Amino acid sequence: MASTSNKELYSYDGVVAVGGDGFFNEILNGFLSSRHKAPYPPSPTDIVHSVDGNGSVLIHHGSSGTVAGTTSQNEDQSPLLSTPRQENGSGFSTFRTEDGSCNIADQDREFSFPEERFRFGIIPAGSTDAIVMCTTGTRDPITSALHIVLGKRVCLDIAQVVRWKTTSASKVEPCVRYAASFAGYGFYGDVITESEKYRWMGPKRYDYAGTKVFLRHRSYEAEVAYLQVKSEVTNSTSERGHLSSQIQALWSPNESERVVCRVNCTVCNKKPIRVSTGSPLATPYSHPEETRWLRSKGRFLSIGAAVISCRNERAPDGLVADAHLSDGFLNLILIKDCPHALYLWHLTQLARRGGSPLNFKFVEHHKTTAFVFTSFGTESVWNLDGELFQAHQLSAQVFRGLVSLFAAGPEV
Repeated sequence: MASTSNKELYSYDGVVAVGGDGFFNEILNGFLSSRHKAPYPPSPTDIVHSVDGNGSVLIHHGSSGTVAGTTSQNEDQSPLLSTPRQENGSGFSTFRTEDGSCNIADQDREFSFPEERFRFGIIPAGSTDAIVMCTTGTRDPITSALHIVLGKRVCLDIAQVVRWKTTSASKVEPCVRYAASFAGYGFYGDVITESEKYRWMGPKRYDYAGTKVFLRHRSYEAEVAYLQVKSEVTNSTSERGHLSSQIQALWSPNESERVVCRVNCTVCNKKPIRVSTGSPLATPYSHPEETRWLRSKGRFLSIGAAVISCRNERAPDGLVADAHLSDGFLNLILIKDCPHALYLWHLTQLARRGGSPLNFKFVEHHKTTAFVFTSFGTESVWNLDGELFQAHQLSAQVFRGLVSLFAAGPEV
């Protein structure tokens, strides 16, 4: 995917992967690594802490303008800018001529993001297939194949994860990866590390590895800072006030008021609201003015950032039941160190439909667009869509609807 020319890719409507979340992650990274050019999120060392009179944390980040890949005209592009759709009644593109060749005008054209024309399809054949379950509602290869045949389309948020330092002593050498479903540390990183030893067991290795890691009950000293979107959008104009009320509804602890992502989701289909500058509210680097970040420091059993709900057979409602496919938010879940029994209670709530895994005092849930992470220990392993990722210092940001899938969203 990385070496294929744009000219060749533009002669196709998309690419189909037969496999699991990890295999799709490799294809996604191959596609984006050489084509998606955007400024990095702020690194942990870019952040300067100060405390105001109310005890809240103000963090000022530098705007170095560092861009993933080579510098291009996409450098100033907001991840929320829409791309015009050109398609026929079947949902497939009309960029081709009658003989099936690519139009001359599109042969040398670069991919612009968000990319809605070129789509990814996934035929589930993995261990969990969370992305398929979140985008089709079922883990069924025939259903996924039909979505591809019918030319269905759904936009998907993508998280850009930047590793600044592999270990505490290593030099700063940014390494960029993309995740479509989840980035997890602590318990999640330990499970994926342990499961690699038992690949011969097949999917059951996750249950075995998860049990071993749970019995160890290890916690890790770390610091997390995340962008406080709520305070950002409650400032000034009526447009921002409208967006604030929408976000407030998403954050409501009352389950009856939660908006769950379904086919033709009103939240995902809502166009981004433009602020007075003319650019949509997007990511921290989009605004040179001061932004407000909040900080959490201590011992964590796990840190997770869910791009989507991450529904799977072990967690029927997912990690965050009301997470959306394309709302432009990360769901940051911080699990503080707690007694063994309470953590087991949290995990059992995840494993049942209608559970409340986030309603614990040791659990923090924040909707955000970006966060930074620093480990204070010697070990620091992350789980990115089921793939191992060593990172001592890490930062991440979400791009709304960056890619499209042959899917329509879950119906139930």
